[in-house]
Parts: sequence; C-alpha cells; structure tokens
Amino acid sequence: MGEDQDATAANRAIDPAELARQGGEFIELMTRLQTVLQRAQQAASAKVRGEDFSIVDFRSVSEAYLRALPTFLERPFEAMEHAQKFWLDWAKAWHAAWSGEGGRVADKRFRDRLWDADPVTCSLRDGHLALERATESFLSLLPDGTKESLRVRFYTRQLLSALSPSNFLMLNPAARERLIETDGRSLLEGFRNLVEDLERGEGRLDIATNDPQAFKVGRDLAATPGKVVFENALMQLIHYEPLTPEQHRRPLLFVPPWTNKYYIFDMRPDNSMVRYMLEQGHSVFLISWVNPTKEHAAMSFEDYMKLGPLAALDAMEWATGEHRFDILGFCIGGILVMATLALRAARGDDQIVTATTLATMVDFNNVGEIGVLIDRDRLIALREHIADKGYLENHHLQDVFSMIRENDLGWSFHVINYLMGKKPPAFDLLYWNADSTRLPAAMLLWYLERVDTENGLRKPGHLTLDGTTIDLSKITVPCFVLATKEDHIAPWTSIYPATGLLGGPVKFELGGSGHIAGVINPPTGQPKYG
Repeated sequence: MGEDQDATAANRAIDPAELARQGGEFIELMTRLQTVLQRAQQAASAKVRGEDFSIVDFRSVSEAYLRALPTFLERPFEAMEHAQKFWLDWAKAWHAAWSGEGGRVADKRFRDRLWDADPVTCSLRDGHLALERATESFLSLLPDGTKESLRVRFYTRQLLSALSPSNFLMLNPAARERLIETDGRSLLEGFRNLVEDLERGEGRLDIATNDPQAFKVGRDLAATPGKVVFENALMQLIHYEPLTPEQHRRPLLFVPPWTNKYYIFDMRPDNSMVRYMLEQGHSVFLISWVNPTKEHAAMSFEDYMKLGPLAALDAMEWATGEHRFDILGFCIGGILVMATLALRAARGDDQIVTATTLATMVDFNNVGEIGVLIDRDRLIALREHIADKGYLENHHLQDVFSMIRENDLGWSFHVINYLMGKKPPAFDLLYWNADSTRLPAAMLLWYLERVDTENGLRKPGHLTLDGTTIDLSKITVPCFVLATKEDHIAPWTSIYPATGLLGGPVKFELGGSGHIAGVINPPTGQPKYG
C-alpha cells in the first residue's frame, strides 16, 4: 500500500518545466495587474470623492442607514426577538450538518453536491442561509414604501450576497477540489481571467459573462436573410426575406430597445422571433438603432419616435404599397410603441392596426429595486457626467441590472471565472446582453425625468410629443401585453396597469422567468417557460 501511495504521489508530482512555466506566467500577470490597478485606484477614488459618476450614491446609502437606525432603537424587544431567532436557526443548521440531517437546498449558489459532502461546508452553507433569512426578517421592522427602507434592504442584501461562503476559494468545496485536480492551474487561470477583465474594463472590473468566441453576429446570431431598405441618422430599417410562398397583407414592424443591439429579435434560428414570424407568413421589418456618439447628444425621445417607428412606417408604406401595419415593441422599444400609438390616436390616424408589447412598463409608480439606483439625486449627478461626453457609457446600465440580480449576473461569474479558473459557458442571451450600446444625453435625461421619475406616460396630457399631448386612454387598437413573473427590470406589476389605461381591447399574458429569457425562447418543441 505504501508503494501505491508513492506511485500516486509521483504521478501527481508537478513537472519542473511546467512549474517554471506557471511561475513565468504568474510574473507576467502580476506585471499586467500592477499596470491596470493604477487606473482602477484612480477611478475608484474619483467615484468615492464624487468626481466621477457612480451608479451607487454613497451619501444616500449612508443616510438611509442612519435614518433606519431609530426604527430599531425604538423597538428593542422586537429586534431582540429577531436576533434570538437567528441564533436558534443558526444552531439548528450546525446541529443538522454535524448530525448528518442537513439536506439539499434549492439555492443555486450551493447546488454542487460537494456542499453536502462534509459537515463543515454544509454548516457554513446553512449558517449563511440562516443569516440571510434572519436579516430579511429583521429588516421587516422598517416601514414599507419608503426610499430609505428600500435602500437599506437592497444594500444589506448586496453585502450578504458578497459574504456568501460560495464566493471564497477556501470555503467553496467545488473550487477547492478543482484546485487540487488541476495542481493549482485553476488558480493561475482564475488570476488570468481577473487581469483580463480588469484590462478590458480599463481598470473597471468588467466581469466576463459569456464566451466572446462562441458566437459571431451574422453567422450564429442575426443570420436570418434580409436587407436594409431605409436609413436615417438614428436607425436602419431591415426588411427580411419571406420564408413562405404567400404572406399576410399587413407588414409587421419590430421596435427593439436601443439599450442593446437589434438582434435580440433574431438570435439563433430556433429562438429567433423574426424567423418565427416569417414562418407564419408575416412580412417583417425591424429597426436597428444607431450606437450613439457625442454627435447624437441632442437626440431626444421625440427624435427616437419620429426617426424610429414613424419614419419606419412611412418607409414600409413606400416599400410595400400598404397603408396599415402591425407593430411590436420590446422593453423601452415598447414604451416608444405606446407613445407612438398615443400620438397616432390623438391625430386620428389608423395606420397601426394591432400592437404587441413585451416586458414594457406603463406605470412607474413602483419600479422595484431599480428605483434605489435611479432617482432625482442620481439624475443630477448623471446630468453633470454626460454634459461633456454627450452620452452614457454602456457599462452603467449593465451594472444596474447586475446589482439587481447580483448572484445570477455577478457572483456566479466570480465563482466560474476566478475561483474555478474557467471561461463562462456559451450562452446566446448573455452574449447579446454584453453587446450593449450607449445612450444619448437628451433622450436619457428626458426619459428618466418625465417618464420614470414623474410617471408621465400614465398621466393623461402630461407628455407632449411633436407638439401633441398624448393620452394612453385614447389608444383603441387591440393590444397584446406580455409580462414575466421574475422580471427584475420591468416588474409585471408595472406592466399590468396597461389593461386599465388603454382604451381598446387588451389581452394580458403573464409568463415565466425574467426580462429576456421569459420572452426569447423557442415557441415549439418543449418551450422552457410556457
């Protein structure tokens, strides 16, 4: 047995040449890291001092915690009860782990079976989950509906998510096992991924969420045949080739969000909405928005409407000879569709016959956790930030959405990229999500102030576009409205009010999953989200 152990040890011994190569790679990575960290430190210092725009307002966060403190001090006995409950749950978790009674948990952070393999990791996992439950219960003492309470809950959750044992190399059993299996190579590869992410973000940690080599636009994605038939300063209009011998008479216009690239509607062939509509016999047109530069700084929401769907409809009429059309909008593209419908209704125009909106809010009274990150204070800072640039950089919106789903869109990739030393898996939706765009200053500021903060879309006569006041209740065309249950960007409770605001027949559908995956999934075979 001793000889077998010696043989195993010999087989696992690291080759000196390989060790030297790893040492050389480590030194090279350290040199690159030192260079990029100088920029990271400068950027971080500027954000903390308020000299550069940050989506996190450190002053409002600290004020929220200070204002929440009296609530707990005024209710000491209730606070003590929550603390006692936590210690009881924590003790139960440790006892269950060490007695072998700890079972599987549904939390995706701990789905690897190695978390159940020994009592130490099991108790760390269950103890942390007990802490998260107890903290959520403790924070329920705060009054509902206030911005301060929402901030305290949000940032406390961010802290607890960061402290999860799954995020630490020596506490994550799967990461430890991979470290041993690869003879430490995974640690070096994780370090390489970290340096590359910092370099790509030029000092900002731009965590890779997809394999950039897995797809190529025009080959694997956005490959449905079509051609550009019209363009202006804000968009190109694509007309797709038919896939059926005959087509419906009314053409269909797709209005995608301009916060990302147009091909969300034309992903892989099996989940391409464009291809599906073509297969049903529709004549499909799709807007591809420009990626704004400083030259587009003055482009307004009104310009997006006039140079977007209104210009597209005129071009479609010229191309097809038809006068009446169907229209479909996704997210902020759907908001633009609603505004366009209201303008057409005010002017007595019947050009649009039916409308569909996907994950589109009409009521901004309760936008969920996005309201923590985007409010009047941030608008002031944002206005100063984009005064010279003329646009908002794409990574700020990505940061917002990642913080709202910090475990799925942030920490899970921290584990994959850095602890496991792997590259993220190929996933078409996340590839598209990373291919985001900038936002022009005038449009963004008007939208955040008039539509988001003032909730102007749902108020009759509050918004004026192209010299005409709009009112959603004047829209009488039939509308199909889709929301998804787990949407963290457009909560379904802010989408459903369309059923009471629009003046025509409305069909509302509540689907599964979230903002993107709940909408863009195959309609045939075994659709994952129903």
